[in-house]
Amino acid sequence: MGRFIARRMITLVGQVLLVATIVFLMLRLVPGDPARAILGETASEEQVANMRTKLGIDRPVWQQYFDWLGDAIRGDLGKSIISGRSITDDIMSRLGNSAELIAISVVISLIIAIPLGTIAALKRNQFPDIALSSIAMLGLSLPGFVVGTVLVLLFGLKWKILPQARFVEFGDDPVAHMKLLILPSITLAIGNAAVLLRMMRSSMLEVMRQDYVRTARAKGLTDRRVITSHTLRNAINPVVSLVGLEIATLLGGMVIVEQIFNWPGLSTLLMSGVLSRDYPVVQGVVLVIAIITIVVNVIVDITYAVLDPRIRLT
Repeated sequence: MGRFIARRMITLVGQVLLVATIVFLMLRLVPGDPARAILGETASEEQVANMRTKLGIDRPVWQQYFDWLGDAIRGDLGKSIISGRSITDDIMSRLGNSAELIAISVVISLIIAIPLGTIAALKRNQFPDIALSSIAMLGLSLPGFVVGTVLVLLFGLKWKILPQARFVEFGDDPVAHMKLLILPSITLAIGNAAVLLRMMRSSMLEVMRQDYVRTARAKGLTDRRVITSHTLRNAINPVVSLVGLEIATLLGGMVIVEQIFNWPGLSTLLMSGVLSRDYPVVQGVVLVIAIITIVVNVIVDITYAVLDPRIRLT
């Protein structure tokens, strides 16, 4: 197990360097002059030249790359052109908000998807399976902005059960902060739970057809023992992989939910950087999201190996 983790850590370092290089080159390959795009077409050549110097893009590309990479390794992603604030500080102040929201929504999704997906598989083609599959399809069909808006209208405005969309720091008011997390977490969890439920059902059905499950039944084990000891543990592996992909997708794809609920996360920071053409902010946020995605996938691989010892042998 130790050698498996060591190999994955070495791979992680290489992937992070590769991603950093791709992020750097990606924005340099975009057609047009970033300085002109930031200042607008009415800016003078002198203003554009000054902006190019400020951005550091008047130097050779190789020099820009090594300077930026060296600063990034030290945790310095530069300063925002618009606000002048440290990009690293802005990202760190929002990263916790995004991580909190994603973690709670994933937990809710798993609590819903694993038992319901198992029930759907065990009751294949019966009423529970048909009903749960239909609900999952409905969850997949509803866009996040529709679910979020409906939840705000019902629970925040009409019934006044939960506070309306705003943001309160946990340190300022922990109770209000946790209440404000409920609706955006549920909004994200509905779509994720639908995907995970369908995956859990399919995985359970496939595992239930395996020879070792038939052997376990032939030995006289109870259905409960077969499900908990043989079927469920093997069926959950693809769900774990899918959770890793869902987390990576949510990191940069929560912008609509964050906008609806006024939740300051990484997605809104990235969108504001794109809209204001804040070149260093976009570069920094994309790099951080990519690194977190790689780390999450490594954690998923290790978890996969814990659940299925055969992976360590290969």
